[in-house]
This record gives sequence, structure tokens and C-alpha cells, in this order.
Amino acid sequence: MFKNYRLRDYDFKLIILILALSIIGIITIGSAEPAQQTKQMAGVVAGLVIMIALSFFNYSVILKLYWLMYIGNLVLLGLVILMGEEGNGAQRWLKIGGLQFQPSELAKILLILFFAQFIMKYKEKLNTFPVIASIAVLMGVPWIMVKEQPALSTSLVLIFIFCVILYAGGISYKLIFGALAVAIPAVIILVSLAMQPDSTILETYQKNRILAFVNPEEYSTDLAYQQLNSVMAIGSGELDGKGYKNNEITSVKNGNFLSEAETDFIFAVIGEEFGFIVVIILLMLMAMECVSIAGKAKDTAGTIIAASMGGLIAFQSFVNIGVATFILPNTGLPLPFVSYGLTSLMSLYIGMGVVLNVRLQAKRS
Repeated sequence: MFKNYRLRDYDFKLIILILALSIIGIITIGSAEPAQQTKQMAGVVAGLVIMIALSFFNYSVILKLYWLMYIGNLVLLGLVILMGEEGNGAQRWLKIGGLQFQPSELAKILLILFFAQFIMKYKEKLNTFPVIASIAVLMGVPWIMVKEQPALSTSLVLIFIFCVILYAGGISYKLIFGALAVAIPAVIILVSLAMQPDSTILETYQKNRILAFVNPEEYSTDLAYQQLNSVMAIGSGELDGKGYKNNEITSVKNGNFLSEAETDFIFAVIGEEFGFIVVIILLMLMAMECVSIAGKAKDTAGTIIAASMGGLIAFQSFVNIGVATFILPNTGLPLPFVSYGLTSLMSLYIGMGVVLNVRLQAKRS
């Protein structure tokens, strides 16, 4: 379970990046929703302890439990369907005892770990039809369970992670280009069908969010309201921001023009009070550091874990910031390590703990 590691192999750079973003998150949540700041602080402390502890566990041993992770993930997602807590028109939360959490957030990490071991085990046969079909089915089952909650944004993250997993696992470029040749026109057709008035592919509120993105003037008082205010907040903060908890009457946050300011629109508060450059740079450096670790991993499983976590950070950050800056339709994804949300935060710390161990066992030149 434990090995003799060298201190020089410990990735303090990644830990500093995680700490910096977590501290920015705590500070910003204290401005956006002071009542949640203490909980976020407790989550960060607990997450750091778990991450450091996991960083010294041999991930090769942990991955031997890959089927248990997969089945446990399905059980949790199934319990959400059977007895999940409802909120905002969705059934995504599970309450066990006094603990309420969102299994779809944990699913991202569990699926990365599962497929890391599964693909390494069948690496020599990865580009054969039986293995590809098996992987597709194994991913398809939890993906459908997440999508039907409904959690469209999380299901899109899972698709992106799945693509990174296959690429990092060594799938043939012929299969990649073949899949793109089919997927791109299929997605265009699917979106066209989904936007038809009588279509049931998307929920009504999901269609309306897309329509509000395409024609914000028509929806400026309701569906596009939050994003338009978010852009105003970020723009007014310019590069250096207006200052932490400023008293300016022109503040979008102070005027309560942002709902979910501590979660989906945390980037708007950061942009208004501090400027947006630092957070973007930190997130980019974190994703790049994970990719760098993937290149040094001792085996395929380590490469998949580190690359997928880097992809998760990059994609989820892009979507969250894209929504806040109105370059993407409104969808609810937290900004990694920054937004309030203990399930997302703890899941990311768990994933990064395993990434740190991948770095500890990296190939030595």
C-alpha cells in the first residue's frame, strides 16, 4: 500500500496551485454568501487532509478495487433515482443520515479511476471492437443515469472525460477520426431535432436557455438576466477589480443582481472584486501540471488518471467561465476549487490526491 518515496518527487507546485485557488474560493464566497464561508473552509481543510493522505497511497493498489468503484458508483446513482432529494426541478442529491451530497460529482472521479485500470488491463486489445463496445456500454450506463436526473452539464463533462480517457489510453487515430466523422454531423442533427417545439430530447428549461443565448435581447429580463449581469460585473472590474467587499453602489454583486453568486457565477464576483486574470492563469497552470504528470507516469493507468484530471479541470473551468462571460449557454457547473459546493470540492481533492501519487511514482530519467 505504501512505498518509499523521494521528497524531490513530491509535486509541491500542484499543491500550491490547489491551495491558492481554494483560498481564493474561501475569500470570494465570504463576499458572495458569507453564511457559507465557514463550511467552505471546513471542506478545504478536510479535503487537504484527504488529498495528502491519498498522495502516499500506492494508486496501483487502489485501482485493484476498480470493479468495486464502478458498482458503488452505480449504486449511488441508482439511489438518487429511487430516493434522491429534489431541488430546482432536478433530483441530483442523496441524503444518508445527516449527510447530503451529489453522487454525480463523485462519479467523475470514480469513472476516471475505473477506466484507468480497465483500459490498462485490456491495453493490447483496446482498438478491437469487443473492448471498445464494452467500454462504451460501461460508460453509457452511468452516463444515462446522470443525464436523467436531469444533469445535462455534468453529463457533458462525463463525455469530455471519456474522450480524454480513450485518447490517453492510446486509442487509434483511425478510430478517433472515424468517430469524429460520425459524431460531428450527428451532434448537429441532434441539436436541430432537440430545438424543435415538440421535441422531448431536452427539458423545456434547457431549450429556453439555448434560445436565451442565441437571442439574449428577447430574454433579457428572465433567462439571460444572470449572464448579462455577470458580464457587466466582470467588465466593470476590469483587470484589477474594484476591491474586496467594496461599497460601490455600481457593484452588481452588492445590488443582488446575481443569484447563485457563490456557485455558478462565482467568476463574476471574482472579476468584479479582484479582476479575472489570476484565476484563469492558476486554473490553466493546474491543468498543464496534470498533463505534465501524465507524461511522466510509470504506466498507462497513471497517464489516464493525470490527463483526465487535467482535462476535467480545463473543461469545467472553460464551461463555468464561458457561462459567466456569456460565450456559452447558461448551465450549472462549479468553478474547480473555487465555487461553493462540498461534494465537488471533496471529489476534486480525492482525484488530485491520486494524481500526486502518480507523480511520486513517475518514471525516473
